[in-house]
Amino acid sequence: MKIFIAGHKGLVGSALYSEAVKRSYSVIVADRSELDLLDENATLEFIKSHRPDWIFLAAAKVGGIYANNTYPVTFLNENLKIQMNVLQAAAEVKVSKVLFLGSSCIYPKFAPQPINENSLLTSELEPTNEFYSIAKIAGIKMCSAYAKEFGSEFISVMPTNMYGLNDNYHKENAHALPMLLRRFHEAKLENASEVKVWGTGTPKREFMFSTDLAEACFFLMENFNREQIGELINIGTGVDCTISELAETIKEVVGYEGKIVFDPSKPDGTPRKLLDTGKINKLGWKAKVSLREGLVKTYEDLKNNPNLRM
Repeated sequence: MKIFIAGHKGLVGSALYSEAVKRSYSVIVADRSELDLLDENATLEFIKSHRPDWIFLAAAKVGGIYANNTYPVTFLNENLKIQMNVLQAAAEVKVSKVLFLGSSCIYPKFAPQPINENSLLTSELEPTNEFYSIAKIAGIKMCSAYAKEFGSEFISVMPTNMYGLNDNYHKENAHALPMLLRRFHEAKLENASEVKVWGTGTPKREFMFSTDLAEACFFLMENFNREQIGELINIGTGVDCTISELAETIKEVVGYEGKIVFDPSKPDGTPRKLLDTGKINKLGWKAKVSLREGLVKTYEDLKNNPNLRM
């Protein structure tokens, strides 16, 4: 069994790679210098030459609120190209199964909580990441279309907010949790009196450790049947917290002794985003890693990799 993990160096891709090795699969990967997924012909030739049995499509242009607001063309254009190139090549080569990784931000801004898969496209998106969301929604619909027209065994998964080993800790372009982890770490080193956190601290978010997602993805690939092809499946923990609670937990894990100051002039984003994980739970999978346990592991990763996408 050969598996191609597109985007194997990112947060999700590296977790998938580790899980594949753990399960003794033969893993195919390619650095950007070897394969540009934005290149349609190169992508097709790569998949033709390696002929993987499964593909995990984790490659994507990702970032937090600042990056999404600042580079909308890049987020829309690059994600659409990557998705189309990989899915089209997979269908042409007749890859046995493909798992496309979306994002929970594809759901409407004011979707009923917890968010069921049926909430997709029922109302307006969150403006701060709508271009990324539109690209991901297109990827989901591509999977459904290939399943409907050609019977391709493609499924889409919607992970909740991810964090973990090999995360992006960039000062401006990272997601909220790793960015906060870095801010508190640097504040501790500099003996700063306060740490500023964007927004009011009241929005609620669900966070999942990357190893849980990797296990869930392999669980689905090993267990989903033809009746489920083209489906959209949520993956989450079923537990959320406020950004204020997250900041306090990070403060404790880091050992920072200053105060937290919220900046209400900055956007909060969606008020709440908790996924309904009933579908995958009924299939037999549940998340294992608690937020505090995951934060301790991620903080160790940050300290041991001080230059990791900083």
